[in-house]
Parts: sequence; C-alpha cells; structure tokens
Amino acid sequence: MKLFYSPTSPYVRKVMIVLHETGQLDDVTLETVATTPIAPASELLGKTPLTKVPALERPDGPALFDSRVICAYLDDRANGGLYPEGNGRWDAMTLEAMADGILDAALAMTYEGRLRPEEKRWDEWVEGQWGKIERACAALNGRWMSHLAGPFGIGHIAVACALGYVDFRHDARNWRKGNDALAKWVENVESRPSVAATRPPEG
Repeated sequence: MKLFYSPTSPYVRKVMIVLHETGQLDDVTLETVATTPIAPASELLGKTPLTKVPALERPDGPALFDSRVICAYLDDRANGGLYPEGNGRWDAMTLEAMADGILDAALAMTYEGRLRPEEKRWDEWVEGQWGKIERACAALNGRWMSHLAGPFGIGHIAVACALGYVDFRHDARNWRKGNDALAKWVENVESRPSVAATRPPEG
C-alpha cells in the first residue's frame, strides 16, 4: 500500500498512529506530497478528487481518502480493536467527529493566516473558528474525560492529534486555560510511543 503523506498534517498523523498501534507500518510506503486548496498536488489527481492528504492507495480497490475512512479500514484490516463494540462505538466515533471538528477549525485558521492575502483576512471569522475549538475543549474537559480515561482507541487518537495540531499552529491561544483535566490527559498521552513517534516537525 502507498500512503500519500505530509508530516505536518494532523489528519495524516491520525493514520500514522493507527499504523503504529496496529503493527502495519511495514505494509505502507510513504509518499510525501505538498498540497493546499489553491495548489493541489498533481500526484493526488486520479487518487482523490479532493486532492487532500491522507490518501491510501491499495492493491485491491480504489484509493481510500479521508482520515476517518482510512483509519477504520486499517483497523479492520488488522483486527486492531481501536473501535469499541456496541454503544461504545458510537461514543468513540462522536469523539472522533468532535476532534476532527477542532482540526477543521484550526486548519481553517491556519489557511486564513498563511494563504489568504492580508487585505482579505477576516478577523471575526477567525475568532468564530476559535470559538468552536474553545467550546469543544470545554466539552471534552467537562463531559468526555471518563471516556478518555478508558482503553486507548480511535477517539483518543483523534483528540491527541487535534490538540497537538492546535499546539503546533496556535499555541499562543492557550486552549489549556480552564481545561485542567484535559491538559493533564494530553500531557500523559503524548508519552505514548505511537503519539510521540508521530509528533510533527517544527516549521
């Protein structure tokens, strides 16, 4: 299999953690690509019409894209157990969706600052994105800590990647303020080998 990859993408990081956790790293060749909404990578054309990473080329079907699809495929392929059975599955998937919402908002903020011409930037829109992140962090800290204290799975992976990306690109915003339990959880999960091994490079 071939994974179209960027080392700074938090969505790619989710897939990489799943590969670590399920012992499938040796089954995947990494192909680094640089792609943005205004400069899509030619390497992704024909793999995914969205020209976004991650995308997973596999021998037995069309390429898979979207981190949620790829993570579920890899877990199923390895019987990894990262998705709980029964009602716990829906909790885990909701947690993943909330974490991906944090990522969507944080990435939108990054693009606004890096890709949009300065005279066209919209501060109120940026603050609206940050509001989503603040509300999600408060919900995680107040409602979801019992789940995060449970067995490591896809929800944990998604939250670790989401908050790691907020630290990576928007650290000055200090999401930790008022979220002490969540901050402590992140401190602990960052020492997990799969999480530590996939930390994005500086820059």
